[in-house]
Amino acid sequence: MEIKINEEAVNWYRKELQLEKGDYLRFYPRYGGVGGNIPGFSIGINTSKPIDIQAESNQDGITFYVEKEDSWYFDEKNLIIDFDEQLKEPTFAYD
Repeated sequence: MEIKINEEAVNWYRKELQLEKGDYLRFYPRYGGVGGNIPGFSIGINTSKPIDIQAESNQDGITFYVEKEDSWYFDEKNLIIDFDEQLKEPTFAYD
């Protein structure tokens, strides 16, 4: 599994969450929402420090990651994070 995040999405997270070099952003499955990899779940985020990383992407000094305990949700697929210019927010895809 890989995390692929484009520059526009990195910049959006940095601005919206006031992230700085050395910070962490975790992606995890949460119950509810739409458009997730598994029906009934969607992606949640928080800025906690990692415990046991399954996948990570370091962009501009910020570590974007998924914990091993959450890897079931991604089913060995890559997490692709793009930025939707019309909605002005990140989007998620799985490949």
